[in-house]
Amino acid sequence: MRLGLILSEVGQGFRRNLSMVVSVILVTFISLTFFGAAVLLQLQIGQMKGYWYDRAEVTVYMCSAIVPTCDGADATEEQIDAVKAQLEGDTLADFVDAVNYETAEDAFARFQEEFEGTTVAELATIDSFGPDFQVRLVNPEESGVIIDSVSGMPGVDEVRDQRALLQPIFDVMNAASYTAVGIAALMLVAAVLLISTTIRLSAFSRRRELAIMRLVGASNRFIETPFILEGIVASFIGSLLASGAVIVIVHFFVQGYLTEMFTTYSFIGLQDALLVAPILIGVGALLAALSASVAIRRYLKA
Repeated sequence: MRLGLILSEVGQGFRRNLSMVVSVILVTFISLTFFGAAVLLQLQIGQMKGYWYDRAEVTVYMCSAIVPTCDGADATEEQIDAVKAQLEGDTLADFVDAVNYETAEDAFARFQEEFEGTTVAELATIDSFGPDFQVRLVNPEESGVIIDSVSGMPGVDEVRDQRALLQPIFDVMNAASYTAVGIAALMLVAAVLLISTTIRLSAFSRRRELAIMRLVGASNRFIETPFILEGIVASFIGSLLASGAVIVIVHFFVQGYLTEMFTTYSFIGLQDALLVAPILIGVGALLAALSASVAIRRYLKA
């Protein structure tokens, strides 16, 4: 009986403040969608880092005649052999997984293959390339050991860690993720304020009923429960919509579009979206319960 009375009070509150309830649902939906997108973006960044960093190599570029720092001289066979001996020697054996030597002709052919059909490929000449060593590491985090060991050796023009080229991309993605989190936080604050306002309006519209309930000895918990449930139900609907939006984005955009367009990249999947969905529902319900509880208690004490 008491449960039926509480549910009827919740339904009555919804009918009296329908526009505010819809506002709470929409704000919760938008804010949690941003929050879910930010969480998924962080998962994507972590996945891409793991994928690319494990494959990142250290490239040792040998001198060629066109490089100003090499005084117009190509690296000699003795210098190339010395660098190869250093990379494959016992000193770096614990850090180096594999070493691949690439001649200028090989580098030019690979460049032409990768940029086939572009203006860059047409303008490039073999004189623009020099020999290099591509070093795959046991632990990519220890690239500094290779750089310090080989840099400055005769015939070496530059030693470059490929991870340094990838870092700006991840920095941009991190900035986008933090921006999404910031927008989501502002929207969640708006949702909390809307829930509080909705509960206060609902309580004010039923002030006579509340006074009668107090007179007949109803406890504060019994009085508060319908209002808290109003906030939770409205937020729950918004959370469900946000969860559905996140799943749809991952299914149709990430898996259906990005995966087909960028076949060599690793992207998050539906299992990640399904993992985030309960988090969104939990966050929405918790915020709604807390804001509604505080709002109705402050109203009853006023």
